[in-house]
Amino acid sequence: MKTLNCHYEMFNPNIVRAENCHIIDERGKKYVDFEAGVWCASLGHNNKRVNEAIVKQLNSVSHVGYRYTSKIVDEAADKILTLLDFQGGKCVFLSSGSEAVEFGVKVTKKLTDKPYFLRLSNYYLSAYGESAAADSDKNGWISLDLSTYCGILDAFLKNVPFDKIGAFVFEPGNASGTAKLPPKELIRAISERLKEHGALIVVDEVTTGIGRAGKWFGFEHYDMQPDIVSLGKGIGNGYPVSVICMSKKVASSVKQTDFRYAQSHQDDPLGCAVVKEVLSVIEENDYVRRAADIGIVLERELKSLADKHECIKEVRGVGLMYAMEFFSDDSFSLKEIHRELFDAGYIVGHHAKANALRFYPPLTIEEAQIKCMISALDSILSMDKKDKDSTKN
Repeated sequence: MKTLNCHYEMFNPNIVRAENCHIIDERGKKYVDFEAGVWCASLGHNNKRVNEAIVKQLNSVSHVGYRYTSKIVDEAADKILTLLDFQGGKCVFLSSGSEAVEFGVKVTKKLTDKPYFLRLSNYYLSAYGESAAADSDKNGWISLDLSTYCGILDAFLKNVPFDKIGAFVFEPGNASGTAKLPPKELIRAISERLKEHGALIVVDEVTTGIGRAGKWFGFEHYDMQPDIVSLGKGIGNGYPVSVICMSKKVASSVKQTDFRYAQSHQDDPLGCAVVKEVLSVIEENDYVRRAADIGIVLERELKSLADKHECIKEVRGVGLMYAMEFFSDDSFSLKEIHRELFDAGYIVGHHAKANALRFYPPLTIEEAQIKCMISALDSILSMDKKDKDSTKN
């Protein structure tokens, strides 16, 4: 390889093409992609309608400077703002999810003079900037550790200085690819108390949005109305585009500040054409409802394995965003199981620190593909157990 390996194990087949939920290597071997790339290919790989929209826009105009615009930009923005119920709001189209989250944090800091931002610990926000600094309780961030929450709201929140918090930056359950869904009653209580003190609700929907969580947006599971929403990954179906969306009130407030932002591919017509087409395909095919329905199948099948194999600690998730956590066992190699599943033709995620496998397939995944993957994983786990039993004997 000529590219730097950034500490990820490379299975390294030469991938030459892709079709919906399959990627195909140079030998012609097909793999069912239960990771949707990096959780991006919401409509499956090589979606023809998205490809056609790209070609059409390329033949018109793909890039303009940030002092100029094109009709397709407003058309894409209108679709997103309507979905969010942000009438009169504003969008900015960017290039990555981290950039959109960071933009939202920077905008919010312009709008508040309160010293703190609130977030949930171990819920990834961004690769860089002020939002990445939220990984530690420094630079004005307060983190809530949900592992200490035992269902008593007042006790858990008693030390949170709600009157000094300018914003709650909330990621609705991806949790760095571990699918840990925050308790609904807790998130509602935090949001309500912060709203009473005039704080903003900023939601990171880079992974959980655009149908991944079985609803258009993950925050819809929490009966809350955000002020700022960051979108990425699935909204581009593999094309690098992201969006920051602001309510009318927030957008109006930003206009009264000296906030400035410019990058080379801000509001590019090509990215906006992709966004518009992705949203149209999802709407016309009712893929959000389908993600909820097929997600029930995925959950049922994963839990059937948990009932059968004692090594599985927990299955958790929602929509098409699931993790299967395993008990720690020195004689048990989840890394090897992950590799064996790949060799069997199935791409799933492996989160070593969480000791978990991850299943975030395209919204187009079929029930038959789920059942075949489950059968393969069942066989691998059964063989692993058989090998351990023979060693004991």
